[in-house]
Amino acid sequence: MLKPVKKYLFPATALLIFLVNNTEAQQNYQLQPIPVQSRWAADVNPENALKEYPRPQMVRKDWQNLNGLWEYAITADDNAKPSAFDGQILVPYPLESALSGVKKGLKPEQRLWYKKTIAIPAANGERTLLHFGAVDWQTKVYLNGKEVGGHTGGYTAFTIDITDAVKPGDNILLVKVYDPSDQGVGPHGKQVLNPADIYYTPSSGIWQTVWLERVPKDYITGLRITPDIDKGVLHLTVNAPAGYTVEATALTNGTETGTIKGASGAVLQLPVKNAQLWSPGNPFLYDLSVRLLKGRKVVDEVKSYFGMRKISIGKDDKGVDRIFLNNAAYFNLGTLDQGFWPDGLYTAPTDEALSFDIRAIKAMGFNTIRKHIKVESARWYYWADKLGMLVWQDMVNPNQGLPEGAKAAFEQQCKETLAQLHNSPCITTWVLFNEKWGRFDQQRLTEWIKHTDPSRLVNGHSGEYLYVNGKLRSPSPNAYVSADMTDIHSYPDPMNALQLPGKARVLGEFGGIGVFIPDHQWNTSSAWGYIMEKPAGLKAKYTIMNQHLQLLQKEGLSASIYTQPFDVEGEQNGLITYDREVVKIPFTEIRKIHAPLNPDMGEMPAIIAKDADLTEPGTIYSALLQQYIDGRRDAPFLKKLAMMATQVGDKAGTTRIGGEYIALMKQPYSAEDLGYVMQVTNSTKDNGFPIITNNIEAVDNAMGARQAETKMMNIIYQDQISPFVSDDSTNPDWEAIHTSIKPYGAPGEEIFLRAKTIYLLNKQDKAGFKSVAKEYLDKYGQFVKPEEKKILEAYMN
Repeated sequence: MLKPVKKYLFPATALLIFLVNNTEAQQNYQLQPIPVQSRWAADVNPENALKEYPRPQMVRKDWQNLNGLWEYAITADDNAKPSAFDGQILVPYPLESALSGVKKGLKPEQRLWYKKTIAIPAANGERTLLHFGAVDWQTKVYLNGKEVGGHTGGYTAFTIDITDAVKPGDNILLVKVYDPSDQGVGPHGKQVLNPADIYYTPSSGIWQTVWLERVPKDYITGLRITPDIDKGVLHLTVNAPAGYTVEATALTNGTETGTIKGASGAVLQLPVKNAQLWSPGNPFLYDLSVRLLKGRKVVDEVKSYFGMRKISIGKDDKGVDRIFLNNAAYFNLGTLDQGFWPDGLYTAPTDEALSFDIRAIKAMGFNTIRKHIKVESARWYYWADKLGMLVWQDMVNPNQGLPEGAKAAFEQQCKETLAQLHNSPCITTWVLFNEKWGRFDQQRLTEWIKHTDPSRLVNGHSGEYLYVNGKLRSPSPNAYVSADMTDIHSYPDPMNALQLPGKARVLGEFGGIGVFIPDHQWNTSSAWGYIMEKPAGLKAKYTIMNQHLQLLQKEGLSASIYTQPFDVEGEQNGLITYDREVVKIPFTEIRKIHAPLNPDMGEMPAIIAKDADLTEPGTIYSALLQQYIDGRRDAPFLKKLAMMATQVGDKAGTTRIGGEYIALMKQPYSAEDLGYVMQVTNSTKDNGFPIITNNIEAVDNAMGARQAETKMMNIIYQDQISPFVSDDSTNPDWEAIHTSIKPYGAPGEEIFLRAKTIYLLNKQDKAGFKSVAKEYLDKYGQFVKPEEKKILEAYMN
């Protein structure tokens, strides 16, 4: 049974030692339109944007939240500061998000600038620290025109001592951000400039809380907390200047349970007698008070918390290697949480929303979250600690192509991640690589993580063996070297991992059953999943998968990670919709399915979400189609109907109804409008084709570089060129083809020259090939892949 945990106390609002210019907040702020939004988005405004204390494991009284409206500008390159600003942005929501109030993309060559005016009173010998929870990707910070610091890496916090740059009165804070997303060398996770399928919209710039803190001249810079339940102590290191004494006290409900004094920087052993052990079924947290002393004088003081728990590999009563929690075998029943939101992207709209995800996952009966290819804010781990959830923490993958600099950037990000998250009892497992995405030096890095943090398990490579429909994608010799577990991914149905001595066997990913829920979709023309199922069929399919997990558990399986708890953009294989409104299997029923593998799930947290409508989608579509037949033609209805036509497989309906909807669109077209047009336009005769041809720049700004041109070329080739070059027994009339594609401008010429070049290459017509290929490469060679360019140039010579 889930026991109540004492509420950890920290300031709900800042002690106002700093004055922030809030005149900007009087300006109009507006949430930008998106296909779906969560219930919390409507509550967000410039006055309340994530005002909670951002660092729950090291709390001080004197701090000021800088979230709210800032000025922003986007410059073309790295050469100069902006002469003027483009408007206002709501920090800490990323540039591309609806909640930022901007919802613009950032091109790889561009720079994003932020500006904020702050009044900072005299310090009286104290220091002023500026904290950033996370900024993606490379940051430079200026105060009053002076560069005061910076950071590279989009997922970890950094702090700048700005004391020496502060002046009396108003201070101008300027932040410059470079974020090339998947085009750069830094770890970027699932963020890509052209999102599709299992990759999503980027989150550029500031995406976690920015805050100021006043500290003494000498102060506590950090804590390192490691529980040891076997010895009944907490290993504690207090980072502070040499020559000071530290005093640490553990408390339960305000009552002292242990205390220790020692030197700053030393490893202290704080006694925790008869410890209450932390687990998902009983997430008991001790309060921790740490003071920095000079003699008897208290120089600095912080509040924290900790949980007493142990994670290890052990043998069960049958001699099978399994994951142990607190010295007992414990099946990790998990799900793959990616941490994306329709309105905030990487940033949850509110703290309540942030905790909702963990509560919802717990309500479904899971005891483990694999935090997939993302590092969350400190408050997310606080909620996992408090609510009781094991966490497998992925390292954010490097650029998969491993360009120069990518390896060093990845290792630095890993180093910062290990240090930043060390104190969270919820984290039990580090996951180094995923499905061969940019892997390198796997043995060395696995052993480095184990040496850096011997208190946790290390999964050196989740899904190095990847099975789809029972077939192995590619072999991997020595896949589990130095790791604590063997891990496979199997889609859609579960499998067991290889048995190796001393290693637990885990199923790092499986499932991915796609179920679309009308009116709750981000991308209504796509419902990506490893397999598609109707709402009424999901429960039975999911039940069978979990019954197989029970069989595998008896055969030695220690953990399973289901993909996934929530839909994410084009992926509609979540158990709950992207807006967090509809659960596809009722909570009470999915808990029963999970109970055999998680008998200690306790009481269900209070969660509000609607059960899915199990009516056959074709029946719903048919009823709406009859309204269309009877004359209904309003634009929102046509859009919804066209999307449903696609999803139920009515191609004729998609073409007819989608064409009518497009005909009703009016300029200026929104990004969503252009995205829809791109998705449903497949012919030069479609209503959407002239919209693409007349709005190339707007489409590329919304969808990514050359997306409009590529779409046009594919359609032009299909309609105007392919019918005349597919018959090898005839010679194409290239002059006639050229005439037919002239109205399509540069994309038409590019695809004409490409088609003719490839045709002549395949025909081995070297005489005709050379001049055409030269013209093609001279005009459009910059868009040709290097390996393909080499082939063309070689044949020319």
